[in-house]
Amino acid sequence: MKKLDNFPANLPVVSTGGIEAYISFVNTIPLLTDKEEYDLAEQWRNDEDVEAARYLVLSHLRLVVSIARGYMGYGLPLADIIQEGTIGLMKAVKRFDARRNVRLVTFAIHWIRAEINEYVIKNWRIVRTVTTKNQRKLFFNLRSHKEDMGNLSETEANKIAKELNVTRNDVVDMNMRLTGGDVSILPESGEGFAPVDWLRDEDHTPEMMIEKKSQDKLHTDGIETALSELDERSQDIIRSRWLSEAGNELTLSELAAKYSVSAERIRQIEVKAMEKMKQYLSNYQSLL
Repeated sequence: MKKLDNFPANLPVVSTGGIEAYISFVNTIPLLTDKEEYDLAEQWRNDEDVEAARYLVLSHLRLVVSIARGYMGYGLPLADIIQEGTIGLMKAVKRFDARRNVRLVTFAIHWIRAEINEYVIKNWRIVRTVTTKNQRKLFFNLRSHKEDMGNLSETEANKIAKELNVTRNDVVDMNMRLTGGDVSILPESGEGFAPVDWLRDEDHTPEMMIEKKSQDKLHTDGIETALSELDERSQDIIRSRWLSEAGNELTLSELAAKYSVSAERIRQIEVKAMEKMKQYLSNYQSLL
């Protein structure tokens, strides 16, 4: 593969020494430009170039470290959290498609956090900590909202409850559990609920987020470009009939009066314009 100008040759996979040495090493790895990232992703996707995938992983290790630091409050080794996050990063690289016009850093965040979340769930046990939706929210957010890791004043409890949209009792209860001894959050025998059921947000997977972005682009840039393919009168009719604010739409009769033609003629122009836009948007979507 082509050598990257800003990447040192024969870059090692890991550093020697402790976790601080590793973090220092990670921060020395150069970031990739848009073009470098795209080219490497294409080499990996088209040719299964392992070296290209390696560059993609190495250049994003600092992202893993940054996310992993946010989980240090659970008392788990930072090195282990980083290791799990790196597994998530590698999964993201394996599935990454640069043609979607999304940077790897955006795509990888979900996979890194999901892998770390599963690690936390398996290794940090507290009894019945997450049995309701509000408790799930508090489990991963209470620490970041507290000023004191131990004590929780009445004023602070009320403030956190308002910020997280939960009850004051939920906040106090979760604080007691998080500051107590180790207990299990895994389902007890006979129970069907498991933490992974709520850690995985099936409505916001990377694939669905990319698809939503494509749909948003289709509904904005696509429609505007399709409109530009119409003549001026057809554009005005479509905008007046379908793209005006609610309550400001014009009727066929109003447009007929504006252009001194019949309402039926306006309807015919509208149908023809819509068919032309539909065909254009169909071709436009295939390019996204």
